[in-house]
Amino acid sequence: MIIALYVILAIIAVIILLAVIAPKNYNVSRSVIIKKPIAEVFNYLKYIKNQDDWSPWKKKDPDMKQTFTGTDGEIGFVSRWEGNKDVGVGEQELTGITENSSVESQLRFYKPWKSQSDAYITTREIDANTTEVVWGFTGVNKPPSNIFFLFFNMDKAVGKDFEEGLSDLKRILESK
Repeated sequence: MIIALYVILAIIAVIILLAVIAPKNYNVSRSVIIKKPIAEVFNYLKYIKNQDDWSPWKKKDPDMKQTFTGTDGEIGFVSRWEGNKDVGVGEQELTGITENSSVESQLRFYKPWKSQSDAYITTREIDANTTEVVWGFTGVNKPPSNIFFLFFNMDKAVGKDFEEGLSDLKRILESK
């Protein structure tokens, strides 16, 4: 009986230790250079519905159900989706727009697991006809679920989707 108690205490101690050393935050982002003026690039990016044209997740489930609330391109606009196992169920709410600089939104996932992240797209003028776009998201890994991130590389898993999406965004905008 005493050995079982020590084993249980050891397991609890390991879980606590892992929760302490596991990553508490994440930030994944990628960038692309687009040969278009910043105003043109930004005006396209501030509309959440345009993400359907370049988002890698829309490709993973072109039949996902989507609903929208509010006015696209304005703070408070919400895009909700319900899709297959690759895209899950969630919503994106537009929370901030700084003209020709950034579009901020909150991502709320409900399935396959519940989480919340802050997404952003920033633009920076390189020259009159060239714009850098950075697309990313940040969030907090709450203990004890943060232990999962010792074994799962968020940057590697989501980064390739960001790269694919930005590549499609570049193709779309530069062909206009």
